[in-house]
Amino acid sequence: MKITYFCLLIAGLMPILCTAIAKWGFKDFDNHNPRHWLSVQTGFRARANAAQANSFEAFPLFAVSVICALGAQSELDLLAGLCLLFIGFRLFYIFAYITDRATFRTLMWVAALGCVIGNFALAISAIT
Repeated sequence: MKITYFCLLIAGLMPILCTAIAKWGFKDFDNHNPRHWLSVQTGFRARANAAQANSFEAFPLFAVSVICALGAQSELDLLAGLCLLFIGFRLFYIFAYITDRATFRTLMWVAALGCVIGNFALAISAIT
């Protein structure tokens, strides 16, 4: 169960990782209006900011899927495995986004979503 909780923590911190990458170097960074500064960035900074937004979007469904699986007393080893895969796919997703590898990014997004669906499937199978 520790692995599952650590995965929740890591998934929750992923947007911060993306923000750090977007702000790396702090070139003309405006801390009085950081959202505007990020909105006018280009290249890897803009893509890191987009990865940040997507990481915030992906987290709630992942977290709910884990909570449902835990609440249904699903098989913990399978749940931990799916959570680890989710984290791995999301890290590759962020890498692909920042390095502008669109097709690979999409594949990683779909794979991570598959892990979330797998978590829900574990929960459903545990209660039926």
